[in-house]
Amino acid sequence: MKIDEIRGKTDSELEFDLKGLEKELFNLRFKSATEASANPSRIREARRDVARIKTVLIERSNKIRGQEPR
Repeated sequence: MKIDEIRGKTDSELEFDLKGLEKELFNLRFKSATEASANPSRIREARRDVARIKTVLIERSNKIRGQEPR
């Protein structure tokens, strides 16, 4: 997910995406611990997407970089 896509979404959409990504990340970590994962690089991508979404939400709550809650 690109940062421009994230900034274009509303806060409620970001929170929904965040919950889904955190569930996916948990499942990916669980699968990697118990069996061979088909795509281990997806863990890294999901972790970074979670960080991007959290960063944008915090920027909006602190009114940084002109971001306002939507």
